[in-house]
Amino acid sequence: MDSLGQMLGQVDTIERHVKYLRCLQHIEELSAAVQQCLMTSSVWEAIGAVDTMAALHAGLKPSGCSHLQHFLRETLLFWHKIIKDRLASDFEKALTLLHWPFISPPVQSLTPTANAQELHSQLELLVTQLLALQTSDDLIYQSLGVSSTLPLSPAPPLSSTPPLSSAPPLCLPIQIMLLPLVKRFRYHFTGNRQTNSLSKPEWYLTQVLMWIKNSTAFMEEKIQPILDRAGVTINARVELCRGLLSLVQEKVASDASRLLYDDALFCHLVEELLQFEKELRSSHSYPAVLPGVLHLLLEDATLQKWLTVEKKMAVEKVDAMLSAEGAWSSQYKDISDMDELKAPDCAETFMTLLQVITDRYRALPSPSAQLKFLELQRELMDDFRIRLTQVMKEESRCPLGARYCAILNAVNYISTILGDWGDNVFFLQLQQAAVSLGEEVVLRGVGVMEMGRLASLEGSLFEGLLALLDRLKGDMLGRLLDGIMREIGEKAKPYCQDRWLSLPSQCDQSTMSLSSSACPMLLCVRDRLLNLHQVLSLPLFQLAWQGLAEKLDNFLYQDVRDDRLRPPHSFCFLFQRTCY
Repeated sequence: MDSLGQMLGQVDTIERHVKYLRCLQHIEELSAAVQQCLMTSSVWEAIGAVDTMAALHAGLKPSGCSHLQHFLRETLLFWHKIIKDRLASDFEKALTLLHWPFISPPVQSLTPTANAQELHSQLELLVTQLLALQTSDDLIYQSLGVSSTLPLSPAPPLSSTPPLSSAPPLCLPIQIMLLPLVKRFRYHFTGNRQTNSLSKPEWYLTQVLMWIKNSTAFMEEKIQPILDRAGVTINARVELCRGLLSLVQEKVASDASRLLYDDALFCHLVEELLQFEKELRSSHSYPAVLPGVLHLLLEDATLQKWLTVEKKMAVEKVDAMLSAEGAWSSQYKDISDMDELKAPDCAETFMTLLQVITDRYRALPSPSAQLKFLELQRELMDDFRIRLTQVMKEESRCPLGARYCAILNAVNYISTILGDWGDNVFFLQLQQAAVSLGEEVVLRGVGVMEMGRLASLEGSLFEGLLALLDRLKGDMLGRLLDGIMREIGEKAKPYCQDRWLSLPSQCDQSTMSLSSSACPMLLCVRDRLLNLHQVLSLPLFQLAWQGLAEKLDNFLYQDVRDDRLRPPHSFCFLFQRTCY
């Protein structure tokens, strides 16, 4: 039995050696076939043989034949590079004849070249051959664990940042088409060139957008039909954008870390990136599922810097707007149709500031990052509310003054805008994101019932601020009405001191007249209501006159002497109240 086991082991070893040698022979045969095909310009057959090599390499990967794998890998890379270089060279020549790349807006030639049809046929053949080589290209680099993107330039990368996205590699024809553009980009925007300026990110961002615009027609009219006939689901224009964006992403990732200590340059970079992203998505229809450049701003240090600078600049602007000469006057005071809320300039400017912040972070691809900006906005709103309260306390000694009423209008205006924001789709989406992500910063102090109301969209992320603003508004309205009532009480003293029992009875309604002593009180009421109508917004005026009417009722029925309510004088009193 032992000898039989030894014999079976030897047979197994011999079989493995035979398979090893057969595999080695097969590799050599494939290599010879590729060489022969290239000598006879049979490119399609050469690509097929290389694809077979790539599939064989993928099949050998689980085995322990490390030397055989190394030999096959070197052979495959050798022939793959030769084929790719030959096709790339021919493709570049064809592109040159077609005036690629379009650095400036292309000019339509009125007289097409004599060999235009032949040139287009050659272009289609090369593109389809490169697409066929893409299969082995992907297999090679997947087995090696690296990107299959062509080295765009011998220049070193702009940064050591890892790949910014896990998007599929660019197809080989587009990689080759990008080479002259990449060369120009690196020439102008790396190294010591004057065009490589940290203070001018718009130079390279604008340049990339111009290249995309100038190349769109060529990609859609010349390259896309070839890709469609080849049966590949690739959008040529989007692929070109992806390739150019990889340059921008690399450049921004390198520059952003160098601008963290310069607020002005950092803010300028953010503004330019936001504008670039907006134009890329709107003007060039870049798909939303593909990353642009804004995800680069989500890196921890960069995002924290953005939040810090945003808060710093907002606080400085608030200080400036509150100390401005016309802070408490409305810029629409002379246009009645546009001045219903009578918001003072400082309140309107503040809410515009918050809206601009919203517009900036709205496009960020991360709800978590957006919620950080929302919390910053809520912090700024609460700080502004505290400032309004402080100014109100300084003006509370004169609650009937124009500034006090302007502060009240400001509180009402901000409350109205926040109420509208609570129903805005964008903020409702953020509210749902906050609940699903369990953001502690945004939801701190929120109880179980409040969380349920937020989840069902019955509540709002601004409810806390709205409650504080409503409390402030109610307190200010109370102070305002108390001030008016004090003034009315002073004017009503002669009326209150009338001795009605000593006056002749006026039972006949036709002979009744308004007591002269009541005129100052009623004139005061009229004047104050007119003044409130002029200085308060319509919603506040409605609350004010209703509150004033209630206080006047209590004053007339409770504070005026009881003898007015005894016949026959009660009828006279009711007549005078009706006059009021």
